Amino acid sequence: MKYYIGVDIGGTKCAVSLGCEQDGKPVVLEKIRFATPAGPEKGVTELVKAAEELSRKSPEPITGAGISCGGPLSSKRGLLLSPPNLPGWDEVDIVTPIRQAVGGAPTFLQNDANACALAEWRWGAGRGTENMIFLTFGTGMGAGLIVNGRLLSGITDSAGEVGHIRLAEDGPEGFYKHGSFEGFCSGGGMAKLAVSRLPEFLASGKKTVLSEVESITAQAIGEAAVAGDEFALGIMRTTGYYLGQGLSILIDILNPEVIVIGSIYLRQQALLEPVVKEVIEKEALPHAAAACKILPAGLGEQVGDFAGLSVALG
Repeated sequence: MKYYIGVDIGGTKCAVSLGCEQDGKPVVLEKIRFATPAGPEKGVTELVKAAEELSRKSPEPITGAGISCGGPLSSKRGLLLSPPNLPGWDEVDIVTPIRQAVGGAPTFLQNDANACALAEWRWGAGRGTENMIFLTFGTGMGAGLIVNGRLLSGITDSAGEVGHIRLAEDGPEGFYKHGSFEGFCSGGGMAKLAVSRLPEFLASGKKTVLSEVESITAQAIGEAAVAGDEFALGIMRTTGYYLGQGLSILIDILNPEVIVIGSIYLRQQALLEPVVKEVIEKEALPHAAAACKILPAGLGEQVGDFAGLSVALG
């Protein structure tokens, strides 16, 4: 049996896992979670401490370690390059200290979308495919691209930054651009869209439960939409429309067998899927669309737990 260390670095929390692969499925044997410390010095120290502790508990020497983190980063150099969700983490060598913590085992770094794509490709909804796209559709909108059986990273590890695509001349801001894919199809973007449309909706004499919540979030929009709230359903339809537009572009350009979508799509598939399919039918090349399945993450909410382990397997 081979044992691996998976490291997940987020803007608010981190997790380090000890895991293995059994019968073609990932297994997390033990996990250490903690709030992301302020600054790279404390952050790296805590990550190393957790990796060392789990390595000591491993039944066998660690075979490899994988690190998943939001970009920008350099997978070749093992550096974090000022990720927006990690202020102060500038040119931070994360691979070397983790490699030392796991006894010198091969250690690899990938951005979180790529890491999740590898996990879904190896164990989830994309298993057995040669051409697959994974979309995060959570706090932001990023993609991991599997092309001809290999992860496509690009020369600067920027392949898959689909959130930056502009889908409309105006709209909620995401990825530093108004009307972007991320602006319409991310948790933050959906909240901004709702806030911008709420005054006009209320001025028409209509009511929505979202006018009474302390803070409008994607979760609040989803819950209200499921309950039949007219305003929330309108936001979901807009999100579904632009998700369909974005997917149509990806289908035409990359011709994937499957597009796997996590987070918000996973939770709100029933509301989003009909609109998405309608748009794809109108916008995408028919033969390419017919060959592509749109699926929620097969690993469910645990896809992030397995991301680092998937990178560790190389």
